[in-house]
Amino acid sequence: MSRLPRFSIPFLLMALLLGAVAAIACASEQERDTTEPGSATTTQQAGQQSERQATGTEDRTAEDAESATSRTQTKDDEQQGRSGVRDTGDEQEVSRSTEADSDLQESQGSSPGFSLVLRPILGGRQFHQPVEMIELPDGSLLVAEQRGYITRFVDNGGEIEQFGILDLTESITFGGEQGLLSMALDPRFADDPYIYVYYSPRGANITRLSRFRIVQGEAFVPSELVVIEVAQPYSNHNGGAVRFGPDGMLYLGLGDGGAANDPQGHGQNRETLLGTVIRIDVNDIDTSSPYRIPTDNPFLGIAGVRPEIWAYGLRNPWRMAFDPETGDLWVGDVGQNRVEEIAIVRGGENHGWNVFEGDECFRNEDDCAALADAVAPVSTYGHDEGCSVTGGMVYRGEALPHLYGAYIFGDYCSGAIWGLWPDDNSETGWIRSPIIESGGLIASFAVDSDGEVYVLVFGGPILKLAGEAR
Repeated sequence: MSRLPRFSIPFLLMALLLGAVAAIACASEQERDTTEPGSATTTQQAGQQSERQATGTEDRTAEDAESATSRTQTKDDEQQGRSGVRDTGDEQEVSRSTEADSDLQESQGSSPGFSLVLRPILGGRQFHQPVEMIELPDGSLLVAEQRGYITRFVDNGGEIEQFGILDLTESITFGGEQGLLSMALDPRFADDPYIYVYYSPRGANITRLSRFRIVQGEAFVPSELVVIEVAQPYSNHNGGAVRFGPDGMLYLGLGDGGAANDPQGHGQNRETLLGTVIRIDVNDIDTSSPYRIPTDNPFLGIAGVRPEIWAYGLRNPWRMAFDPETGDLWVGDVGQNRVEEIAIVRGGENHGWNVFEGDECFRNEDDCAALADAVAPVSTYGHDEGCSVTGGMVYRGEALPHLYGAYIFGDYCSGAIWGLWPDDNSETGWIRSPIIESGGLIASFAVDSDGEVYVLVFGGPILKLAGEAR
């Protein structure tokens, strides 16, 4: 469907009325395990501003190596404001509904006699820069932090025990949008205990996807098998979500290579993997054949096109997830200066960057008219409501039945969490409504084996989306 008639001005104005203005801050990197609850500063914000003034780019980098606390995602130069770090303990619950949003939250985020809360888990442990959380088959949790750690947490009768799984701190470039960016378990983990890790290797302008074998509860570093490396012309826009689809294939979201405005035109260039979601087969691989191209990939056999590409025209797909019920791949694609977008990504699609930014024409009218087959996002919001989308997942749990089928996502800067609900009366088929305010810097979302959703914030505890009677 053409983008130009799909999004009318009245619809855009309606979408802009549904959220709240907020801003940005972050916590400093100090030590691995804990951070003082009141220690967050506006270092990230200041570093972001100075970088843009000096380089002309809109994206965050660390102010210096000691204060490199920004989430691996883009931010824009209008953002100003408060610290988002919360002081919460094990027994505290955080309810972030605002009075301004209360009516809408009553109809979507809550139900009569019932309200949503965010409950700290793992004893309220504070994390500096958590980027992923995965539940293992035994119920323990793996938490990956951008600095290079993967740690396993076990709830032993209320006592939280932790075990180091992987430490890449000496092997990665850490800071800004670089570091340990994502992880995923092999779908056959019970029989093949492999973990896939996407990170920024030290001393190289690349990002790397590697496989490690878990041996006696730890990732055996010498077992590393490098699956794929992607040259990165700039330090930002590394994308970063590694996901296995219901088809057993591995999907990896890659940014456009960085700087600002896609200066090298990667988004519309299918000769590069930058600005794409790739799909590869990592079953039964070895060093001589670290991955294979699935025979049903949409661009296989087309001259001048990388066969790994599943979809293209993306700017910085930081977080994405499959709906376990429908198999749809939901992607939060970070915007440039104006528009953040949520897209459902299917094979062979062009999502428009850098001709379009979200649902708006980014280049000129002639270029946008010529790309009429670009796939429009299912939802967008402007920088009056946030500055950097954090993709989440479709809720398929049982504890919050009124959220069932809603796509849950948030914004890094504002800390707002929204839901997308199917709506036949909406021009895109979906309607966005606020659910709850996190009060934090939302870096990622996670889901457990029951389909319940968790929120990962920088400089705070991991929070479970839960309900309580009023």
